[in-house]
Amino acid sequence: MATKAKTKSAWFCQSCGVESTKWVGKCPSCGEWNSFVEEVVVKSTVSVIAGINGQGKKNKPQKISEIPSSEESRFDTKNGELNRVLGGGLVPGSLILIGGEPGIGKSTLALQIALNLKSYTTLYVSGEESAQQIKLRGNRINSNNENCLIVSETSMENIFSHVKNTSPDIIVIDSIQTLATETIESAPGSISQIRECTSQLLRFAKESSTPVILIGHITKDGSLAGPKILEHMVDTVLQFEGDQNHMYRILRSTKNRFGSTSEMGIYEMQHNGLREVSNPSELLLSQEDESLSGVTISASIEGMRPFLIEIQALVSSAAYGTPQRSSTGFDLRRLNMLLAVLEKRAGFKLSTKDVFLNIAGGIKVNDPAIDLAVILAVLSSSTDISISKEVCFSGEIGLSGEIRPVSRIDQRIGEAEKLGFKQIFIPKHNSKGLDTSKFKIKIHLVSKVGEVFQTLFR
Repeated sequence: MATKAKTKSAWFCQSCGVESTKWVGKCPSCGEWNSFVEEVVVKSTVSVIAGINGQGKKNKPQKISEIPSSEESRFDTKNGELNRVLGGGLVPGSLILIGGEPGIGKSTLALQIALNLKSYTTLYVSGEESAQQIKLRGNRINSNNENCLIVSETSMENIFSHVKNTSPDIIVIDSIQTLATETIESAPGSISQIRECTSQLLRFAKESSTPVILIGHITKDGSLAGPKILEHMVDTVLQFEGDQNHMYRILRSTKNRFGSTSEMGIYEMQHNGLREVSNPSELLLSQEDESLSGVTISASIEGMRPFLIEIQALVSSAAYGTPQRSSTGFDLRRLNMLLAVLEKRAGFKLSTKDVFLNIAGGIKVNDPAIDLAVILAVLSSSTDISISKEVCFSGEIGLSGEIRPVSRIDQRIGEAEKLGFKQIFIPKHNSKGLDTSKFKIKIHLVSKVGEVFQTLFR
């Protein structure tokens, strides 16, 4: 029986994916100019995934008290860092999108997941590499799994045919921008193709309770390529960050319907794949025994994980008249605010100095508790007085120069003590409810930045 199809032509914005019946110069949704392109859309009356899991049951409205509540067991990915970011593992029927720079390790991470799940049947679909290329990467990872099926395919119709024949427990798509369906007459990677292919995978995942992992490309400004609706359709969006010149990779969750978005996973890129970093503090701190000026240690927290980071500052006289302000891994606007607090509240003149700040290890930190360590690193470099490497800091700086309390101070103190630090400076208001007797590390309670200066630079 022939499939009936409806054909129409529409205009789509290549930036946000909004649809229009005619060409417009400026997108009414995102404001981009000359971003509309014409695409031919063929809508089929027969579902691509029909017959894989049967027709779905009709839903009827239910009272919330009548809906059965059940805790579904998650798929253990055998990867502790990924499990932490996902909130405990893969949820059945979830659609997960992993984005990142080219060559950052997205495909390596996805293949490691597929090879580690030996008790489940995994279908790894690659639209960018041949099966032989994936085999070479698998040999480099040095892992084997007879239940991991590899196929090089870009047609959605053929992919669902393979799914029907193999009945996989988990599906990995590398990447969503390479897929195309016959119901859309446009090139792979276009707005309509990405949206339609994702929609079909989403419907399949929900109807079959099969987790689907998508790998997505990103644009030059760092956002995920394709329409913004792509991020709304999926259940979880993971961002793979890092610099190819550094060996560390950071996996963050920017959207997660089944867990927290504040968790972070850390990996180390090695010749045989990605290695989990279970204790990032020891790797993010330099092993120099000599204390140097402009270097401080701060106790930070990402999600539920405490770790120590090294903050490096360099202050020098402005050579070209206009002072420079530069930061790597730290918000530049917040650095400017902290420098203004130092000048207004503490009397340190830095308006004629160049200030450079760096978070060691190539990671980005948004925790305001590192403010105290930042200003002390700046002052240490400005005065050329080193701070002992056995001292740690944790505290947020307010505009009036006060040191504000931070969250989960006991975990920060415990991490510093575990790594052998002798002293830690924390906000005075964090002393309420804090049992200092269980810690061997010396705890300094401070409320103003001046108190810290008098203790360290007297």
